[in-house]
Amino acid sequence: MNPATTAIVLIEYQNDFTTEGGVFHDGVKDVMQSNNMLANTVEVANKGRAAGATVMHAPITFAEGYGELTGKPYGILKGVVDNKAFRKGSWGAAIVDVLKPHPEDIVVEGKRGLDAFPSTNLDFILRSKGIQTVVLAGFLTNCCVESTMRSAYERGFDVVTLKDCTATLSQEAQDMALTHNFGMFSHPMNHDEFLKSLAGSFAR
Repeated sequence: MNPATTAIVLIEYQNDFTTEGGVFHDGVKDVMQSNNMLANTVEVANKGRAAGATVMHAPITFAEGYGELTGKPYGILKGVVDNKAFRKGSWGAAIVDVLKPHPEDIVVEGKRGLDAFPSTNLDFILRSKGIQTVVLAGFLTNCCVESTMRSAYERGFDVVTLKDCTATLSQEAQDMALTHNFGMFSHPMNHDEFLKSLAGSFAR
């Protein structure tokens, strides 16, 4: 795995998920604790950056009133609107302090839906930087992470999804995604396995 052509894409590490008091934190905190996902992700970002990989952040934000969405949202986006989550400029929409972007990191702009590709500049940035391997982590395992994983796979990238750097609303849903879906559209691995592979390439 060549760090120069590897991008680590961190999906929605925002206070509304990651932090006590966040709108959806109570829903994801048990899975976060069970796999130590936040600390694992900090390690991946720091060591990946040091090895020469590109670290990218893909937050989701909406204007007050959620005018970017249909007037009758349903499913997961209805939950976002009803709970007034990820409002642009709010504490809840801010990236969690322990993963604040470094100057050399890239913050993906325009994420308004589940898949990090369609409404953003993600694909343009990846291709302009010559990225071949896309490494995914974040929230929700079976929603935005999985949607982005499928799109990256379809676009011809070599996709890695970090199992212990993801979390969702129940352990059952987490296990289902990891067991049945991740292997269809990515190389699923734990963060230490990925870092070992990255460091091995870097050393050579």
